[in-house]
This record gives sequence, C-alpha cells and structure tokens, in this order.
Amino acid sequence: MSERRTAPAAFQWLVFPVVMGASVAWSMLWMASGTAAPETILVPQLSAFAVVAVLEHVYPHHRMWNRPRRDVGVDATHSISIGLMIALLTPFVLAVGVGVGGWLSDAIGIGFWPTRWPLLAQAALALVVGELPGYWVHRFEHQWDGLWRFHATHHSAPRLYWLNAGRFHPIDTLLTFIPSYGLLVLLGCGIEVLALFTLVSAVHGIFQHANLQLRLGPLNHFFSMAELHRWHHSKTIEEANHNYGQTIILWDTLFGTRFLPKDREPPREIGIPDLPSFPMTWWAQIRSPFEWKRIRRESEDLRGETARSPG
Repeated sequence: MSERRTAPAAFQWLVFPVVMGASVAWSMLWMASGTAAPETILVPQLSAFAVVAVLEHVYPHHRMWNRPRRDVGVDATHSISIGLMIALLTPFVLAVGVGVGGWLSDAIGIGFWPTRWPLLAQAALALVVGELPGYWVHRFEHQWDGLWRFHATHHSAPRLYWLNAGRFHPIDTLLTFIPSYGLLVLLGCGIEVLALFTLVSAVHGIFQHANLQLRLGPLNHFFSMAELHRWHHSKTIEEANHNYGQTIILWDTLFGTRFLPKDREPPREIGIPDLPSFPMTWWAQIRSPFEWKRIRRESEDLRGETARSPG
C-alpha cells in the first residue's frame, strides 16, 4: 500500500508560485487602494498559512510527518510569542533606522535606496540585501556553540510541517531580525517594501518547512525552498551545515554553502542527535540556552548509557 498519494505534477510545480503570487498581489492591491502597508499583509499571510496547513493533509511529502509528536502546542506558542515580540519591536527598529539613515543621507548628500524602482523590483532587492546579515548570523549559529545554544530550539523539531516555521528562541529571532530589518531601514527602504519583504519571508517560511509535495526547478537557484531546507534539518552535520538562507539561496551559492544532491532524498528522521536530552516543552526551550551545560552533560550521559546497553 502506498504511503502517500502522489500529487499531480502541475500541483507540485505551481502550488508555491500561485500561493505566493496571490499573497503578494492581494497585499499590493490593498496598498493601491490606500490601505496602510502594514495592514495589508496579515490577511494574505494567514490565508496562505491556512492553505498550506490543509494541503499538507492532501499531498504530504511524508505521511508520518502529519502525525503530531506533542509538538503542536510548543510550535504554536513559539509562533505566537515571536509574532508579538516582532510587532512590539518593529516601531523601535523603524524609528532608529530612519533617524540614522536620514542623518547619513544628509551627510553624504545622496539617498541609498532606489525609491524610483517599481515596487516589486524594490522588494526583490530587499530580499537580496536584507538576507545578507541573516545568512551570516545563521551560519555562525551553526559554527559557534555560544550561538548554537539559541538556534538549537529550531532544530529540535522532530518533523517538518508548516507550524514549526515559527519554532525559534526569541533571542535567535532577534539576532536575525534586527540586522536584516535595521539594514533595510538604514538604507532608506520604504514601508511598502518592508511590508512585502515581511509577507514574502513569512509565506516562504511556511512553504520552506511544509510537509508538502512541491518542486521549484530553476527557482531553487533563487528561493531557499523546502527541497533545499530539508537537508538543513538533517541529523548528519555535513548535510545540515548548508542552505543557510532563510528566504533566498543566492548568498549560499555565492559563499559555497548551497547543497542539493541529485542522487538521494533528504532524510525523514531529523533533529539533534548529539542532544537527546534537549527539552521539548516551550518554557524549557526558552530556558535551554541558560542551562546549556546541564543539557550537554545529561545528553552525554544518555548517549553513554545507550552505547553500553546490549543489543
């Protein structure tokens, strides 16, 4: 008996560009009607989330990833808390960035951002520019234990599905949000462009983690989509330490960390093999970076007991 129902080829190729395109078009139409830019992204974003959540149960990539593992409540709490934190932090980042950016523009005598470009072209540029600091933060998180302790929460997910796109420690989110948004605001990126940057990043993040049959083909050279990101969650470190892009893969390509082998499929079993004692409840994960030595010690003890056990 087949584990899953295979999605039609047209569905696999079109589901992401159609949902993403519809979300962006919806937001831009509202902007054109005079609606404030930040107000135009919430409904398209939530609608895209709902579509992906439903489609995961129609054409799952792995049927086993649709089975909850006591993780839904944890992922939901992370997602809600991160969303509230960003909502509260955004006005502060905008105020500081606009002030500093305006001072620099006056001092140099020119504006940094190409405000006369079409809105979609500015949004594409924002994705490229805004992702550069996030790429390096993410890469350092995998290379330095002092940062990995915050990022480990995201990799503790036992399966990939739409909601664990929000499974992040708040400090981990701050480490990428502030440099990325701060740089764009500093350069003079307008509020409409920032809104589209936020919308595209959010919808992409859901698809990136979705348990959904999809293919991007040539778009895998621009977007850091699920076909690439599933390797990033591998238990094998040589595979996981690649594909750091959150929305685009261009910086991975430039710096040699893009990874998409053609001879095998990404692993079904994901997680952190060297941290079997990593906590799996929300509050314990919030505390985990500050209890890192204990978690490492307990994990080493558990791995030792497993190695000594017969069979």
